[in-house]
Amino acid sequence: MTKKARIALRHRLQDWLAGALLEGLRPLPYRLRIPLLGWLGAHLVGPVAGLRHRVRTNLDLVAPNLPKTERSRVARGVPGNMARTIGEIFSGAEFIARATRSDVEGTGLAALHEAHAKGQPVILVTGHLGNYDAARALLLAQGFKVAGFYMPMSNPAFNARYVAAISRIGTPVFARGRDGLVGMLRFLREGGMVGLVADHYMEHGELLDFMGQPARTALSAAEMALKYNALLVPVYGIRKPDGLDFRVLIEDPVPHSDPVTMTKALNASLEALVRENMDQWMWTHRRWKHNQIA
Repeated sequence: MTKKARIALRHRLQDWLAGALLEGLRPLPYRLRIPLLGWLGAHLVGPVAGLRHRVRTNLDLVAPNLPKTERSRVARGVPGNMARTIGEIFSGAEFIARATRSDVEGTGLAALHEAHAKGQPVILVTGHLGNYDAARALLLAQGFKVAGFYMPMSNPAFNARYVAAISRIGTPVFARGRDGLVGMLRFLREGGMVGLVADHYMEHGELLDFMGQPARTALSAAEMALKYNALLVPVYGIRKPDGLDFRVLIEDPVPHSDPVTMTKALNASLEALVRENMDQWMWTHRRWKHNQIA
């Protein structure tokens, strides 16, 4: 059996296991299913998959003085939030119903309405905090034209399942890559809103401060905002203490200046919310890869 075949078999097995879990729990009511997935993520998947270790490694780097009890809480909570988020995204109409009744906070909603009325493009920038699709679902329900832009997963079998799930929340969705970029830019130029998750490590990105450490950061959101005269608006779906509902925060547009200054403002916006909601950000990412152990 070739290496390629072994990888394909592994991907199929991973996809089957994920599908069996998500579909097997579907008969449970939403209010029970999502917390159960959160518990499994925090207490089973987190330790078995090494996610807690990744969380602690990043916390050692950017928050070395965090009390031990808080480190443990965050290390449990992050995989739990990740599992809840996956369960929500695959819950379709049930998740949409929750998301669309979210409390809307911040002062940026008026700017979105104004841009929508005059056909001005908008770039909505978020991070892996809470569940960012809660904001997309809410804005779609309010009549905004919102497209998603996603990074394809390394497992092509599960990626197909994932794309189908996010498409049920709303369309269009564009994959990172040449074809997806062309479609996304066309949608943007026509006055649409595009949602970008901007806290990935980018190998050729600018080295900018995030959480007190340098991190490779893409400038593309700010560059597109300048090129297409688009609003650049930080938007977040922050999980409430009940674990099921959200508050959607829409901040004021970032003033146009230059890509580095604008991206620094985006980093500062996300950092402030991460510090307030430590267990809701995806600390499992190797965000500071250049100075982090593998």
